[in-house]
Amino acid sequence: MVKVSTAAEAVGVVSDGAVVMIGGFMGVGSPHRLIDELVRQNKQGLTVIANDTARPGIGVGKLIDATLVRKVIVSHIGTNPQTQRQMLAGNLDVDLVPQGTLAEKVRAGGFGLGAVVTSTGVGTVAADGKRTIELDGCTFLLEMPLKAQFALINAKRADYSGNLEYVLTARNFNPLMAMAADTVIAEVEEVVPSGCIAPDAVATPGILVDSIVING
Repeated sequence: MVKVSTAAEAVGVVSDGAVVMIGGFMGVGSPHRLIDELVRQNKQGLTVIANDTARPGIGVGKLIDATLVRKVIVSHIGTNPQTQRQMLAGNLDVDLVPQGTLAEKVRAGGFGLGAVVTSTGVGTVAADGKRTIELDGCTFLLEMPLKAQFALINAKRADYSGNLEYVLTARNFNPLMAMAADTVIAEVEEVVPSGCIAPDAVATPGILVDSIVING
């Protein structure tokens, strides 16, 4: 059985300077309670891999507001002026990755693939410093997989075996990130007895989940 923990216990294992994947899209489908706990515990120098930095005071934006992040790997920062200010001041390293490529890099990390081969970004600043290959007369970028020490994810339900069920857009990055991290902490709305989640509704199997925090 997977351990059901308090937010304080679960986030307590995250070290300063850790590489952390955080699920969600503009704060939707993000583990808000776990993010709040990162701020409360003042975890410093984080590298955050996420789709975006949301907005000030929302989702990953709370970590930016608290200046707890030294680097972000995201698809955009256009909705968070605080992220932009910290980047321009030289206090935050921002690595912008096209959204589809970002998802594939995380998937590659979780599935043990050696690289992502994509034409997205060829001939743009997204290709600066990256290796390319020629296939059938076309140029492709070799994008390296992404992995993390921790994944903080959000799901609708868990059972006591740790199996997770997602709804709607929470299925975008959360299941991929659960595959690509050493330690997976899942924030859920409820925990139900094992067997209550239909097998075909399980998007993340319990063997991947280290602890569960109930959002309530």
